[in-house]
Amino acid sequence: MQLFDRLKRDAAPQWAAYTGHAFVAGLGDGSLAAASFRHYLAQDYLFLIHFARAYALAIYKSSTLEEMQGANETLKAILDGEMQLHVRLCGRWGLSPHDLEALPEASATMAYTRFVLEAGMRGDLLDLHVALSPCVVGYAEIGAALARIPGALDDTNPYREWIEEYASSEYAEVAEAARARLDTLAARAMTEARYPRLLSLFEHATRLEADFWQMGLDLSQ
Repeated sequence: MQLFDRLKRDAAPQWAAYTGHAFVAGLGDGSLAAASFRHYLAQDYLFLIHFARAYALAIYKSSTLEEMQGANETLKAILDGEMQLHVRLCGRWGLSPHDLEALPEASATMAYTRFVLEAGMRGDLLDLHVALSPCVVGYAEIGAALARIPGALDDTNPYREWIEEYASSEYAEVAEAARARLDTLAARAMTEARYPRLLSLFEHATRLEADFWQMGLDLSQ
């Protein structure tokens, strides 16, 4: 069993709350309020800025060139792929990248991004990638699940473009690389005595993902 699958199995309640959140369901059937999606997407832009920093930290924490290259590939996927989707969608609402960067961070945004950065700063590369994995792998799982819903990819669904991004083969490759990276790091640095600590990181990050969805629903700051 891959380390990611073991973590997901052992954090099943948190994972279900994240991937089965009402916000996610609203994306799939198009019923999510437009204001909630706009608020989420603008905050997610700020979130991705910090996640890019986390992958830059992963480059610094890497002990081999291969590890550095792997983290750099994900960093490029964030900066050149995900963030451009956000710029494109937010631009339709009259928000420029400058406008987005000037927005105040919601509490949920700050809580999640600072948690991941702090986990990476005080831990090693495995700690950091475990904390990152619910986001990078979870969005691929969510995107694929939503794409299978009848009508989710129809032009009538206002969230079709978002679903297509995270259901794409390109994003699936990013997620698979993240899974493989965890296994490589675990083979070198994980012991059974250490596993509970990794599980705690994973559970915490997954809870913060669900809180991020809820922030979108509540339009909270």
